[in-house]
Amino acid sequence: MNAVVIAVLVMLVLSLLRVNVVISLIIGALAGGLTGGLGLDKTIEVFANGLGGSAEVALSYALLGGFALSISATGLPNMLVESMLSFIGKKGDQRAKRLSKVLIIFFILLMSIFSQNLIPIHIAFIPILIPPLLYIMNEMQLDRRLIASVLTFGLVTPYMLLPAGFGKIFQGILQTNMADSGLTVQASDIPAAMLIPAAGMLAGLLIALFVYRKPRNYRQAAKVEASKGVYSKRGILFSVVGIVAALAVQLSTGSMIIGALSGIAVIYLSGSIKWDEADQLLTDGMKMMAFIGFVMLAAFGFADVLKETGHVAQLVEWSAAAIGNNKALGALMMLVVGLLVTMGIGSSFSTIPVIATIFVPLAMQLGFSPMATVAIVGTAAALGDAGSPASDSTLGPTAGLNVDGQHNHIWDTVVPTFIHYNLPLIVFGWIAAMVL
Repeated sequence: MNAVVIAVLVMLVLSLLRVNVVISLIIGALAGGLTGGLGLDKTIEVFANGLGGSAEVALSYALLGGFALSISATGLPNMLVESMLSFIGKKGDQRAKRLSKVLIIFFILLMSIFSQNLIPIHIAFIPILIPPLLYIMNEMQLDRRLIASVLTFGLVTPYMLLPAGFGKIFQGILQTNMADSGLTVQASDIPAAMLIPAAGMLAGLLIALFVYRKPRNYRQAAKVEASKGVYSKRGILFSVVGIVAALAVQLSTGSMIIGALSGIAVIYLSGSIKWDEADQLLTDGMKMMAFIGFVMLAAFGFADVLKETGHVAQLVEWSAAAIGNNKALGALMMLVVGLLVTMGIGSSFSTIPVIATIFVPLAMQLGFSPMATVAIVGTAAALGDAGSPASDSTLGPTAGLNVDGQHNHIWDTVVPTFIHYNLPLIVFGWIAAMVL
């Protein structure tokens, strides 16, 4: 049996049975390591060594949580809540309420797309933007599964299609690894080749908008109710300055940690929050993001165990051997293998080097055009980024939507995004392979 398949299946089944994701990842890693012949001691050693790889990400999340609560304490979210509630209109004004829902969804979608390309901060904006909006979402009974789907669409689709920000990095890795594997393509050809798979993501989003259109009730958190209406011009001013400072520093240094620290420093030194409350506020923010940090730690250990077994490459090679000369089956098999590998590794960017070395020569042998090969490898890498319990494209939305404990990571983020994005991606990626 292949260790990657066993590990991913064990992790997914346990997660779906509502076993804690961290525990699921640990047990999945043990199952994968033992299946791959590492033995118990070696599996534990590799898993433990892999934890350090995500330390920076976990600390970044913790500090962003503190930054988010610091902004909340200044009153900026309260002003935002009151402004948007006044726009909604009087109770019973259904037209205004529907318009407000559309505007909020569009605003969140726009911010998530910008976070990949225009202002490449990735998921850093989510714990800052989403928690303050929960009060409004609850008032309008917006289904958070829809918001999770919108966020994940914005976190994945832009890097597949647009050659800027993270898209430029993704497409650069794709171009380089394809060239190293024997196929040179122009950078300008990649967006055109990924257009049909990206249309699959759009189709999934439209389906999600329909499926989750009905109202869903959430309780209003006591802290949000109590703080509503409390804010000052000084607090608002320095919240905005803090956000700008955090963004500017992150973009200039490339570090979410330094960016979050800069934002926190601006707010604390401005006196917008009381100094004797600052320590508790930061601690509460870190607690809010602790779950995401632990999942990230476990995910890196899980991925390292799978890599150590050598069965990631073996899975790719097995699929190549099973395809034979069947072009249609070949495209489908390559996409499914990409899904398994990305869900195991947790990163579409890291999946490209693994699959390109086998899939590019195989695609050329089967007679796929260069454009079709780009679509196959690019889609196979992107598959699994949405719908994986350990991907930051699902962890990010959960981090923002579950601050009040009413959004389940697996059933409210992972399952909806898997259904609405991975399944259409397989279909549209296969179509792209056959028609390009």
